[in-house]
Amino acid sequence: MALQIGSLGNIVANCKSSAPETSSDASSSLITAQWKPSTGLNCRTHRPKTEFDALPLTAASPPLSPCSPSPTSEDRFRKFFQPQSGQNSSIRADLSVACQAFDVQTQAPSTTADWQPELGLQFDNSNEVKQHALPSSTARKHGSGGVPVFVMLPLDSITHNNTVNRRKAMNASLQALKSAGVEGIMMDVWWGLVEREAPGQYNWSGYRELLEMAKKHGLKVQAVMSFHQCGGNVGDSVTIPLPKWAVEEIDRDNDLAYTDQWGRRNYEYISLGCDELPVLKGRTPVQCYADFMRSFKENFQDLLGETIVEVQVGMGPAGELRYPSYPEANGTWRFPGIGAFQCNDKYMLAKLKAAAEAAGREKWGHGGPSDAGHYNNWPEDTPFFKREGGWNSAYGEFFLGWYSGMLLEHGERILTAAEGVFKGTGAKLSGKVAGIHWHYGTRSHAPELTAGYYNTRNRDGYFPVAKMFARHGVVFNFTCIEMKDYEQPGDAQCSPEKLIKQVVLATRKAGVPLAGENALPRYDEDAHTQIVNNASLRLAEDGGNDMVEPMCAFTYLRMGPQLFQSDNWR
Repeated sequence: MALQIGSLGNIVANCKSSAPETSSDASSSLITAQWKPSTGLNCRTHRPKTEFDALPLTAASPPLSPCSPSPTSEDRFRKFFQPQSGQNSSIRADLSVACQAFDVQTQAPSTTADWQPELGLQFDNSNEVKQHALPSSTARKHGSGGVPVFVMLPLDSITHNNTVNRRKAMNASLQALKSAGVEGIMMDVWWGLVEREAPGQYNWSGYRELLEMAKKHGLKVQAVMSFHQCGGNVGDSVTIPLPKWAVEEIDRDNDLAYTDQWGRRNYEYISLGCDELPVLKGRTPVQCYADFMRSFKENFQDLLGETIVEVQVGMGPAGELRYPSYPEANGTWRFPGIGAFQCNDKYMLAKLKAAAEAAGREKWGHGGPSDAGHYNNWPEDTPFFKREGGWNSAYGEFFLGWYSGMLLEHGERILTAAEGVFKGTGAKLSGKVAGIHWHYGTRSHAPELTAGYYNTRNRDGYFPVAKMFARHGVVFNFTCIEMKDYEQPGDAQCSPEKLIKQVVLATRKAGVPLAGENALPRYDEDAHTQIVNNASLRLAEDGGNDMVEPMCAFTYLRMGPQLFQSDNWR
């Protein structure tokens, strides 16, 4: 891992002296080893049959029975990166301490299983691996070629009692990351933990301790204002609900939750339809978010701009600016399903009705399309999303424009509030956009449409988001940076590579900085090479242009015991 992190620090220098990328070998000078194909990279490439295949598309969807989600990419790759019996497992002492600290330090029972089942490895500390570090942050300047590398902390780094979880492991891990040349860490600052008990009552004690720990080790911090529930999304290993008092309000008025056409409620994030209504104990949701950010600023004024260098503003489920269109909880959605529109709570319906009347199309104001299929359908299964379906009609253009426009307005409101709070603190703002790469090769881009990105074969859905970010000086943070097209199911027409290129072009056009994250935990050389190539932001058509700026930061998902295994640090 030190080798991998170290190579990112020289991206621009290497790119400037190399020929334009025309093949997978274009950035060979950036990688640390030659990757060898593994049979373990094969993905399922046939379309699964679902219980919906025999249903008429206009029928009401029956309740989904809970089922285990499909194995994640993490599961598929894990077995290939465990040290083999008899293999030299030498590891630098600080890394061994970090890994062993995770192994021995556990807390009282929490909401989910701890990391211990993934361990059970013994390390020989007699030898050390060579350290490869990034240039120091003080030596790097804008345009100098360095890409700062951050590492996401575990989702449960702060306990429900507002203390640092696995304190010994955390301290050892931060020390190891610093010695490896990592610029800093990213941490979720959970609304549901800090303001849990009552409106306006904030408990920052756990975050104060964790931030001071980061400062002690000389690590910078990306603080994520997490206004969503943890649990129910890809990679969620813990459950952290919204504040108790907010949940009480949702229980009293279920329409505060996003709702699909079959009446299923999603409680991950409060519906943007009530952004400007005093539905949370006399405050609007946006006021609640602004007050939370203001309290954060007041309590950590001494660290903002120096230790806390970035505030990422959550604007939806998983902290991303999107609708909760593909919820994994209880098996509702499974990859690579198209998802479902989330606009059937009474607040969203009222806004849709008003928009339809203003357009002189009252009949279009009663709900979203009724022929858009179910969560796990594929585009060609549905009249709305098929090749020349309803998405490409006058009604489709009206509805998708309204649906995506509502999301943009939601982002505008929250970023306006965030800009007002953090202006002058020295911390930059960022926002996160989901990397929805499945069915990207179809005309309709159905999964992107249900998530709120009006991106089709005929329309760029990411430029409007980038323009909105640019207005507020917000960094555009994008996921799936590690993925290659060939790793994905071919019949689902996945294309993370083309999607990333589209986002690069959109952010360039809007003049907004781009940062990246990997979507799933990866430790293999192929993913590393892809991250390095994408972080350069150099496209084939750039030729020898030396003015191409790389990503302003890359954040690796995620810190845990597997990260510190010896194989990942050679």
